This record gives sequence, structure tokens and C-alpha cells, in this order.
Amino acid sequence: MSDLSYLQAVVIGALQGVTELFPISSLGHSVLVPAWIGGSWAHLVTENATASSEGSPYLAFIVALHVATATALLVFYRRDWVRISGALWETARTRRIETSTQRLAALLVVATVPVGLTGLALEHTFRTLFAKPIAASVFLTVNGVILLGAERLRRRAEAAAVAQPDLVTVGAAGGSRSVGTEATSARQGATGRRLESLSFREAGVIGFFQTFALLAGISRSGVTMAAGLLRGLDHEDAAKFSFLLATPVIAAAGVLKLPSLAGPAGAHIHGQVVVGFLVAGACAYGAVRFLTRYFTARTLTPFAVYCLIGGAVSTAWFAAH
Repeated sequence: MSDLSYLQAVVIGALQGVTELFPISSLGHSVLVPAWIGGSWAHLVTENATASSEGSPYLAFIVALHVATATALLVFYRRDWVRISGALWETARTRRIETSTQRLAALLVVATVPVGLTGLALEHTFRTLFAKPIAASVFLTVNGVILLGAERLRRRAEAAAVAQPDLVTVGAAGGSRSVGTEATSARQGATGRRLESLSFREAGVIGFFQTFALLAGISRSGVTMAAGLLRGLDHEDAAKFSFLLATPVIAAAGVLKLPSLAGPAGAHIHGQVVVGFLVAGACAYGAVRFLTRYFTARTLTPFAVYCLIGGAVSTAWFAAH
């Protein structure tokens, strides 16, 4: 088994930092990019997808990159997390939800539960079964279909909402819906539906969508944004909820496996881990800063096209080799 080089640490660190937040799948790219490069990079893919991968240097390195990404998100949303933490404490103390921040905090807790339970139970199984180039290629294509489908359904719903202006929308307190469906969601988005207006059931559904990101090629931020859009959020709020929701999940996944860095797996890559951590953290911070501005006026469509083309080309290539 080859040690991780500093060049690999920089490339994979930058890749993780960007693709964890861009809706194009960090896990898929951590499989596909080394497989495309080949040569001394190929072992990174095989290490990540074997039953013994829990003790591999590459997985230990990826763990550190997850912690770096979570740290960047915490720094970027530090003011939000201070308010959310205070709201959680107040809710636990009073056992009541009275403010919009307290409701948002509760929604994040509810949405975190599905992926947390699924990740603990199935992460290793999914990675060993599906973290292979051909599987990642297929799922990357599926990710593109999900993103494109969400955008098309949202546009169709908005058109239906314009044609039926008398549809009832959700109240600020969040909960009851008309028989409407897609058109209702679009009208809610058009009238500025806020994150706090999501019901707990809707938050649970969005959180459940995160579980698909256990499959290499399916983007965590992509599927949660798609789910948010279909519940009537605009792109800006769907992205914010996705990034806030990703923070505890990514952090927990990293922290739970940090001890592996102190064992044999991390024995000879401490320098590479430090370099990769810094690169991933800087790239993740830049990515979230860019995306929060991008989604104020733009859509998921360019990312969908990238995934469809990249996934299709990769599927054809790895199927033939």
C-alpha cells in the first residue's frame, strides 16, 4: 500500500473542499478523479472500497478533510450557529418553541436524525459496495437527473401557481397545506416562504434525502436543495438550509472516525493530513461564500448538466475498461 503523497493531499483536499458543497458529490469525485488519473492514484480508489478500508491511510485522510469542511461551514455561519445554539438551549429549558430561530433549530434537529441513524448503520456497507468508478459514474448521472428534475418541477409548479392564484399557502407558523401540491409549493416560494415555515414532517423528508448521499455520486447538498425547492423554498434558502444541515452531519462523521488518525492508518501521513486539512478548509470556505451569492439569482441547472455529461462519459469509459 502506497503512502499518500503531498501532491495527492493538495489535489484531494481541494476537491473535497469544493465538491462537498457544490451539488456534484464529493464522495463521487474522490472515487472518479483518482480513477481517471490512474497510475499511483488508483490505489486510493481500491483502498476506499474494500472491507479493510477502515484502516486505510486514505480513509483516515478523508476523515480529516470532512472535519476541515465542517470547520469552514461553522466559521462561515458562526453567527447563525450562535443564535441556533442559544435557541436550542432555550427550547430545552422552557420546552417551548416561541421564536423563528427556535423553530429553525428544531427543524435542523429533526432533519439530522434520518441521515444520522442511516449513516451509523450503513455508511461502511454503502462505501464498500458502491464506492467504485462504474457505480460512482452511474450515480453521478442520477444526481444530474435529480437536480434537473427538481428545477423543471419547480418551474412547472410556478407556472401552475400563476394560473391558479387562489391557492392557499402555508402560514408563517408552518404547518397546514392546501390540497395543492406542486403549485402550492411554488406559490409559497413566490411569496417568500421562509425556512421557519417548514413543518417538522417536511424537515424530516429533506433530512431523509441526505441519506442518498451515502452513495458515491449523489450529492448531499444537491439532493437536500432539490427537496427544499420542491417544498417551496427559493434557491437561497434551500442552499442555506442544506449547508446548515450538512454542518453537524459532516462534523459528526469526521469526529467519530478521528481516532483512526492516531492509529496505524495515520502513522505516516500526518504532514499530508495537515496540508490537506488547510487546503480543504480554505476551498470549502471559498465554495460556500461563492454559492450563497450564486443562489441568490441562479439555479441548479449548470450543475445538473455537468453531472449528466461527466457521469455519462465516466460510465462509458469505465464500462469499457
